[in-house]
Amino acid sequence: MSASTAQLQQSTIRQYTLQLRLPTIGGQFLKMAEEAVKQKQAHVAYLEALLAAEVEERERNAIARRIQEAKFPKVKTLEDFHFEEAPHISAALIRKLAEGGYLSRSEPIIFMGDTGTGKSHLGTGLAVEACRQRKRVRFTTAAELVNELIEAKNRSELNRITNRWMRYELIVIDEMAYVAMPEAAAELMFQVISGRAEKAAVIVTTNLPLVVIYLTQVATTCSMAGYGGIPAEPERV
Repeated sequence: MSASTAQLQQSTIRQYTLQLRLPTIGGQFLKMAEEAVKQKQAHVAYLEALLAAEVEERERNAIARRIQEAKFPKVKTLEDFHFEEAPHISAALIRKLAEGGYLSRSEPIIFMGDTGTGKSHLGTGLAVEACRQRKRVRFTTAAELVNELIEAKNRSELNRITNRWMRYELIVIDEMAYVAMPEAAAELMFQVISGRAEKAAVIVTTNLPLVVIYLTQVATTCSMAGYGGIPAEPERV
């Protein structure tokens, strides 16, 4: 095969991959073909490896997109958390939660403790794991959420904004009750939380036991109402 013919074939393949939206194959088929020849791979084995590369890249891109859409102020993973420096935290429990069972059961998780004890890191880490499982996730602070809801109410858009928060499979509300807020503002935030009970998971970080008491009451009320499935108390860490 002449060099010009080979170049034409390569150009045609790249054009096909553009039309079929297979960018990884378009970028790697030639390199992987050369590697297949060196390793004396069969044609089917080469095709399998090429398709696997496309699938893996799409998976990475999908996860990266979920993480970007979650709007983390800083991406922190469970792999980065130093459990040996926080003996009060059960690494086994966190790893169990990371498997995502609480997501399918729509269970709340509460991280309660003083500032600097790793609550936000663990909440973010679990949320990143949910993104890796291709779940729709959103991170916010309590103050940001309240401000958004108040602005929406003032624009007569509260229902639309509240419904948007209901569509996420997991939301993380960080720093709840760190700063006192008006009762009406707090009520708007807790409407979002109670509206998600039994429907989708929520992770809350707080320094106040009263928040734990409230969320436990939400969970218990939903169970008593006959929804079923939610534990009598949220998972506390």
